[in-house]
Amino acid sequence: MSLQLATLKAELNPEQYRAVTTIDGPILIIAGAGSGKTRVITYRIAHMLDKGIPQSKILALTFTNKAAREMEERIKTLTHKKLQNLTISTFHAFGVRVLREAIGVLGYRENFSIYDETDCFSLIKESARELKLSKDAVDFFTVRTLFSHIKTGRKNWETANDLYRALYDMYQEGLKLYNAVDFDDLIMLPIKIFREHPEIRTRFKERYSYIMIDEFQDTSHQQYELMRLIAGNNVAVVGDDDQSIYSWRGADYHNIVQFEQDFPDVTEIRLEQNYRSTETILEAANGVISHNTNRKDKKLWSGNGGGKPIELFMPENETAEADFIAESIQGLALTDRHRYDEFGVLMRVNSQSRAIEEALLNANIPYTMSGGTSFFERKEIKDIISYLRVIANERDDVNLLRILNTPHRGIGRVTLKHITDWAKARSCPIIDALRAVRSEAVPAFSKAVQESIEEFLALLVEHRAQLFRGQGLSQKIRALVEAINYRDYILAEYAHNEKAARFKLKNIDTFIQSIDTWEHNPDNLDPSLFNYLHRITLLSRDDLDDETHTGKVNLMTIHAAKGLEFPVVFIAGAEEGILPHLRSVEDSGGNVEEERRLFYVAITRAQDKLLISSCRTRRRMQTVTECTPSRFLKEIPESLITYHEPPSDVSADAAHSFFSTMLSELQRP
Repeated sequence: MSLQLATLKAELNPEQYRAVTTIDGPILIIAGAGSGKTRVITYRIAHMLDKGIPQSKILALTFTNKAAREMEERIKTLTHKKLQNLTISTFHAFGVRVLREAIGVLGYRENFSIYDETDCFSLIKESARELKLSKDAVDFFTVRTLFSHIKTGRKNWETANDLYRALYDMYQEGLKLYNAVDFDDLIMLPIKIFREHPEIRTRFKERYSYIMIDEFQDTSHQQYELMRLIAGNNVAVVGDDDQSIYSWRGADYHNIVQFEQDFPDVTEIRLEQNYRSTETILEAANGVISHNTNRKDKKLWSGNGGGKPIELFMPENETAEADFIAESIQGLALTDRHRYDEFGVLMRVNSQSRAIEEALLNANIPYTMSGGTSFFERKEIKDIISYLRVIANERDDVNLLRILNTPHRGIGRVTLKHITDWAKARSCPIIDALRAVRSEAVPAFSKAVQESIEEFLALLVEHRAQLFRGQGLSQKIRALVEAINYRDYILAEYAHNEKAARFKLKNIDTFIQSIDTWEHNPDNLDPSLFNYLHRITLLSRDDLDDETHTGKVNLMTIHAAKGLEFPVVFIAGAEEGILPHLRSVEDSGGNVEEERRLFYVAITRAQDKLLISSCRTRRRMQTVTECTPSRFLKEIPESLITYHEPPSDVSADAAHSFFSTMLSELQRP
């Protein structure tokens, strides 16, 4: 297929056409949210191929394998070519390509390994043992983060704690000894090769005459440097500084300014026509982001018409907020004929999900959780639920195997295999095999293992009797958690990461509190363990996984929503301390510009309707705290907002009048 200029003009708006057909020289394409960025990139590469530029001369870099695959498929569709010689890659995959070809100059062998996080932690621990450092003296999570920051230049030994410098050197020696690299090395070692071996740098520079970078605002200093070292003059970068929300992982939108300095004859093209959202939503987004000072001035506009007003609801607490979201989804699904998968519910942090999941569950609304783990899928919650399932049904082998050695009871893999083989040979549940071990009907187990199994079985019997007697389910579950010493287990498992341990312990408290709220709900006529477990089971019902047209509501963090769009979007928790997030504001010295960009990204995910909620109070641990609406809400033009007030109690007179009117209507002939 030949992409004639007339075809391009028909398919693209004037700015897109200019970005696609400007091939030579450095180009900065500022692509606003929903402005057809991927379309421009794919058409541009297809046009370059059509103009006779060899596939092998083009290098396109992006951030995810999914984005790379999507680009490649779109270009194949446009060109009807196989594209075997076209390089569309993530930065890290490109780094691997460089190392496969040239790592030998650094003293590595070509068949190097790439260590994942588990491998890195193991090597750090091994290095600590070599230096005779005690486990208690080293916070391995902190050390791993520090080493990453040192490698990527975010910290140096003058500004960091150099107590770990010897450990870092030993870690680096270990990587070289094992002919391995870590994830940071996939960017840093190619840079080292290009700087120290100009002949290799020249080889790559001549190989890739045309370079394109997607999501340029998300590049780190090192990723930018990797590109700069091999770039000629034909470089096109595509991005939007208003959507730079990943500084915590090294992204720096100032690379846009650096690019203009390094390539002074740059051509700037701005894509401001939004194809996603209504004018109302874009005016709200423009109103918010205009308060940031360090940005390229741009204003999104839409040809999609004015659109519905933005709805702002200020519920009493997170439970009322979640109920509002669930009820609104049900209502809009009926009145506006929306499928469930056309709803996006966005949160700043994962901890907001619990109340929303509960409300969706109660309303029988199917959902999927992205960009974080569903509250009920977190390990600590699943462990406790597994105990409850086994207490309710001792023949539940799957959950029994999960909890048998959690917390640790000295029941190793060999013992476990022997027990499961015994049960399988007799076609009986594993609980029967455990009882056989206790009665010594199964030989070859040590006294210690028999005692551990005896204690485990006794614990199940004791708490089964408690949980099925009387009221107070949440308190009985709290007693179960204490009886199995689960909190001590968490503290031991995450001794190297106090923050993670605190987070998991808080989740357990939240879980028990949610059970307390459920059992004291006046509409709950049977707050039994069986009913609670049946309710939880709805989270993974098989009948919701089939290919129906209803789909599932998308529950996700704002970070995970970037690049996505939904006809209806809810932004939950628009409160000070959540959005903007307190820790982010503190870490940035009071600067809220990245948090404002995050709010901007959330707004621009909405195509047709946007609903924002801001709670008046929110439960934190065992206390209820007052909330202040997010400062960003004031930056949305007032004319675009419709306010919802919480429903007030109906007076006796009003109720009497209502029923009298209704009765008279019914009595009409």
